[in-house]
Amino acid sequence: MKKLEEYVLSIPDFPEKGIIFRDVTSVIQDPDGLQLAIDTMEGKIADLDYDVVAGAESRGFIFGAPIAYNNHKPFVLIRKAGKLPRETVSVSYELEYGKATIEMHKDSIKPGQRVLVVDDLIATGGTTKAMIELIESLGGVVAGVVVLIELAGLKGREVLKDYRLDSAICYEGK
Repeated sequence: MKKLEEYVLSIPDFPEKGIIFRDVTSVIQDPDGLQLAIDTMEGKIADLDYDVVAGAESRGFIFGAPIAYNNHKPFVLIRKAGKLPRETVSVSYELEYGKATIEMHKDSIKPGQRVLVVDDLIATGGTTKAMIELIESLGGVVAGVVVLIELAGLKGREVLKDYRLDSAICYEGK
């Protein structure tokens, strides 16, 4: 049986020279890779008590929805601004080259609910921190964060030092 890391394709010099791009699409395009990814992520949080799973567009949906389904929990969508039809809460945050805004439905998290945040990757931690701000603005409690890949060299873990963070794969570089 292959190790999870063997399903991730590493693309050198993309999107620019000196960067190694960790491609998660190679994981989800292989049925064994996808199953191993979900099982590994669930194993990392097996001891975690949570009520709701939240994931960011779009790859957070890919990994978060099966975790929610397998554990009979609701799944909450966090989307780019303007994509949700009902009343929303939003937060804007800085990206490497600009700003982004994400939203979630105002009624998606109830005060006191324990939320598991799921995404494909953590790099600088900016998007994850913004997701946490949204959840907490509705009175939710972030029980933990689980990601498929952590790029430790970009120090996202430091940005999230007050939260439990589990990663299925951790690459030391950027």
